[in-house]
Amino acid sequence: MSTASLPEIREAEAPPAIAAIYAALNEGIGIAQVNLIWRHAAALPGVLDWLWAQAAPALASGAAAAARDAISAAIALPSPAASSKPQDHAAIAALAEIYNRGNLTNLAVLSAIQLRAQGMAAGERLAPAPRGAMLPAPPPLPSLAALPAAQQAQIRALTAAHGLSDAAVVPSLYLHLALWPEFLALLPELLAPLQADGGLVRARDAAVAAARRAAPALIAALGRAPAPPAALPAFLTRLEVFVREVIPGMVPVGLFLRRALA
Repeated sequence: MSTASLPEIREAEAPPAIAAIYAALNEGIGIAQVNLIWRHAAALPGVLDWLWAQAAPALASGAAAAARDAISAAIALPSPAASSKPQDHAAIAALAEIYNRGNLTNLAVLSAIQLRAQGMAAGERLAPAPRGAMLPAPPPLPSLAALPAAQQAQIRALTAAHGLSDAAVVPSLYLHLALWPEFLALLPELLAPLQADGGLVRARDAAVAAARRAAPALIAALGRAPAPPAALPAFLTRLEVFVREVIPGMVPVGLFLRRALA
């Protein structure tokens, strides 16, 4: 796996206009963290504005939360193996919940935006669901390059298990779990029941299918798409990887960690 990473603008580095969208996005999802694909969009002129104009009404209406819940309900998971809880399991479980809400909501909204761009028509609107209480802010996200070589190798190995077609992508959850080195080292063993016999791929595909089923109703709740920026075609190619591989692959990981750390 390459050590390359996507160009992005992290929250601490965001200029005022981008920071304002990040804040509104966080408020709409109910987490104090911006997903990697949004941070990447911010690095491409005009793309973040194009995404946000469409996503904002779906988040505000409760339609995105309804789609989020429908995707979560569609994922079948194995039982985790019995194991002792890590010392900081409450903090790790709280971090997993931030990623669960963010990944499920982003999978729903970004799939709908992408599928509408491909020509999918709107359906009947979903009944709204509550967003849920704002979740506590996570600790700062480490940078892969700043981590010790052993942790970088562990994160690359975890990422490799997803078989991503874009070698520049490193899931942020794995980076975040580097804050707990002992837990990161145990993660392959912990995730083994999920990954056995192609289980992770099946769960990923179930998440993709659920997002696609929810898309027509969610498209009806999207805002109007602005004129496409010049960088949009390249971004949509990368977005395809995120809504088909990266985000739906991390959805079962986060939900499985919820079970394992309960």
